[in-house]
Amino acid sequence: MIVNKIKYFIGEILALIIVLFLSSCSSKIKIVDSPISFSQKRIELTKQYIVQHYGITPKDISIIPKIIVLHWTAIGTYDSSFAVFNKETLEGSRPDLVSASDLNVSIQFLVDRDGTIHRLMPETWMARHCIGLNYESIGIENVGGVNDVDNLTDAQIKANVQLVKYLVKKYPTIKYLIGHLEYRDFEGTKYWMEKDSTYRTVKYDPGERFMTAVRKDVADLNLKGPSDITKEHTIEVNTVQ
Repeated sequence: MIVNKIKYFIGEILALIIVLFLSSCSSKIKIVDSPISFSQKRIELTKQYIVQHYGITPKDISIIPKIIVLHWTAIGTYDSSFAVFNKETLEGSRPDLVSASDLNVSIQFLVDRDGTIHRLMPETWMARHCIGLNYESIGIENVGGVNDVDNLTDAQIKANVQLVKYLVKKYPTIKYLIGHLEYRDFEGTKYWMEKDSTYRTVKYDPGERFMTAVRKDVADLNLKGPSDITKEHTIEVNTVQ
């Protein structure tokens, strides 16, 4: 009788160890470091951008992330997407952006269509990826979305979920998860830093379907979204009045 109980408890303990082990394995994230060109020139251009658009004179380009912004590249392949970010200046490729700065767009993470996660630059260096929110956000680009057509893959959804969980655990200051298409909901709030009222672009990425899928799988993190910032801003305005 006692022997059977001991065997039972040993079996239960072993089962628990296996479950914990498998859970640990599934939660691990693989990130491939694939650095884009980021010379001192690009760093100085980034500093100039911060001064011009945010009214801050920074000693470096480090940020304290509070927001994760998801994107699509609107480009069909990883190599072509990487090539765009690898340039240090716009080189005339983005007439909608060049009037604001010749600093090229950049991103901390780029997710290939098979779900491979590439880290393109230091996570807490400012990237030019989202008007008004660059100084407080980490961006994740996903290869795809050509002509604003949502063709992002299930593998990319899974990778984004893993990456969001990794970032929130690493940076407790992160409280918001948004899609690029939602960035203007932050205008007028304490997070919005853009000084140029004419500098805006229309965005559709990474699509409602993708955002809904990622949010569903990170619901346990209790991250806030656009509706939350709108409510918070309304409360703050009413309190001041």
